[in-house]
Amino acid sequence: MTSSLPLWITLSYVAIAMAIGLHARRGQSMQSLEQWGVAGRSMGPVTLYLLIAAGGVSAYTFMGAPGWAYSKGVPVFYVVVYLAYLAMVAWYCGPRVWAFGEQFGHVTQASAISDRYQSPFLGGLSALVMSVGALAYAVLQTIGSAYILSVMSGGAIPVWAGVVAVLCCIAVYLFIGGQRAIGRTNAFQGALMFSVAWAVGLWAAYSANGTVNFAAVFERLSRDHATWMSLPGEGGSMSFSFWTTSIVVSMFSFMPPVWTQWMSADSARTVRRSATWLPTYYLVILPMVIVGFIGIYRLPDLVRSDTVVLEYAMQFLPMWLVGLLGAGTLAASMSSSEPFIHSVALTYGKDILQPLLRLSDEVTARLSRWLILPLMALIVGPLAIAEPGSLVMILLVGLGFASQVLPAFIGMFLWPRASKTGVITGILVGFVLTTLFTTVWKHPLGIHAGFWGLMLNLPVFVVVSLLTRPVDASVTTRFFRIAAPQWYRRRQALGELAGDLEH
Repeated sequence: MTSSLPLWITLSYVAIAMAIGLHARRGQSMQSLEQWGVAGRSMGPVTLYLLIAAGGVSAYTFMGAPGWAYSKGVPVFYVVVYLAYLAMVAWYCGPRVWAFGEQFGHVTQASAISDRYQSPFLGGLSALVMSVGALAYAVLQTIGSAYILSVMSGGAIPVWAGVVAVLCCIAVYLFIGGQRAIGRTNAFQGALMFSVAWAVGLWAAYSANGTVNFAAVFERLSRDHATWMSLPGEGGSMSFSFWTTSIVVSMFSFMPPVWTQWMSADSARTVRRSATWLPTYYLVILPMVIVGFIGIYRLPDLVRSDTVVLEYAMQFLPMWLVGLLGAGTLAASMSSSEPFIHSVALTYGKDILQPLLRLSDEVTARLSRWLILPLMALIVGPLAIAEPGSLVMILLVGLGFASQVLPAFIGMFLWPRASKTGVITGILVGFVLTTLFTTVWKHPLGIHAGFWGLMLNLPVFVVVSLLTRPVDASVTTRFFRIAAPQWYRRRQALGELAGDLEH
């Protein structure tokens, strides 16, 4: 057993993921948006379950979340709460989104928004706003990837080189296989992550306390480090208001990759089954958070909290397990960066460049694949190599912007009277306020900037919608026949549908 063993195990994982991704397109042509973008709507429940789960459980599970447990304490459990809500959202909205895509030909989230409001401009605006959150998420993952390779190589691979290497690997099979490659690699990565997380968590608990019982960790923290065990956490850095509003903002961020994943299923029933199973996978977070808590008393002087799991493993766990941890963490970062880069490239091609340049579907499909390259260059350049201090905070900032598209979804699933002008106005004022409260006056009163944006966004959306002309009744009818079938049948029976849409 040599010191190079962890690096070789990690690199072996990269080779396996590359092979799986390249093999995914076998027998399929990637020349159409439907094939490259949503895998021809062909994924079964197990693949979809692992695709969504692995895509949502990312580098912050192995680095960001343990880092917050180490530096802040129980505020880290905001992640658990919002993931549980996301599973509920997937259960309710996912089958409806799949039906929209199957019946109306949507391949992106923004194309569904454009169709619902009969506005290519709104679709493009939504794509741009959502891409801020999506690219922030991709940055989070690339930073995680880079640190893993750097640590596993003993510093021989610099951060910038790690970012370039991982993104080049992803770019190759993403360009060739699209959503099919993401589905296959995420299935492998999801199984690897879950196994490694629990192996590391249980081994760390035993090495620190002589028992695999996690209760011993909390007992020691309650006795010796009580400030980590209640809000606002260590140093008072996570107030109850910020904790709560972060959950709300995260829950209402309908990120584009998840939307695309729902449309990749082979049926609406498959989406619902996968969503029902999702909470079982989110148990992957618990052992990693435990290692972060253990680090509070075993590694009291860490310079960078996000590396607590890696540092603990390097000092106290066997080298073969350190290698698997490197592979699992790299799997977590790659499994999430893939769908976010893919979805941004897809929506920039379909929802911005196609209507702007009046491109055919065939040209748009080719263009979307090539857009992967400049997007990855954007991540490699000023974003990923900047090395921000907190992976979770990057995620929260990105979700704050993404949540501003919420009015578009309210009008798609809940409120037929929503107008194009109301949605556009709400998104714009919410985005501006979120930008100001993220960069100039940071989170006033301890409330998340994205929540401030929603507090202005939603009333403006409602008032402007009531004052402006709604979408044509025929468009709203076909959407709400799927989104709210009981409401539709009841109003149709009473002859009230037309009146509802007019008022």
